[in-house]
Amino acid sequence: MPVFTPISHEAFVADVVALVAAVQADDWTPDYIIGIGRGGLVPAVYLSHATGLGSLSVDWSAQVAEFANRALDRLAARTRGGERLLFVDDINDTGGTIGRLRDLLTDAAPGHVRFATLIDNIRSSQRVDYAARTIDRAVTKDWFVFPWEAVAPAQSLEDDAAAVPDRIA
Repeated sequence: MPVFTPISHEAFVADVVALVAAVQADDWTPDYIIGIGRGGLVPAVYLSHATGLGSLSVDWSAQVAEFANRALDRLAARTRGGERLLFVDDINDTGGTIGRLRDLLTDAAPGHVRFATLIDNIRSSQRVDYAARTIDRAVTKDWFVFPWEAVAPAQSLEDDAAAVPDRIA
């Protein structure tokens, strides 16, 4: 049974503030913040409000081409036109999502796509440009429950946690 660690709304907001500070401290400013569905949608909206930048989204979790692959093709085209995109997710755990997105964004203009997460696992196969906090999955096996997941049925959380056993075992 995984250890479920709830993240309070206050901690979530503090993480968003930390991401805003990290992005604003950089000499790179995105034109749009892209929420990665499903876990990155809420953080992206908060970042959008905090920075005044527009937000867009791609729905990666549903695996529906019209809302993922085709949207990513259009976003990559925007980078070739000079726009900078900051993709946001809740956690960079295994690196699977970010790696797949990077693969699908191969046509993006170099340097015009960056990634931010609330939590970054240092053992992930992918690196992010901005993270509010860092964990080491060799040490931290908790399954983080973000505020928007707090309403999910317990079985749904257990199924999500069990999907990649290495994260929590």
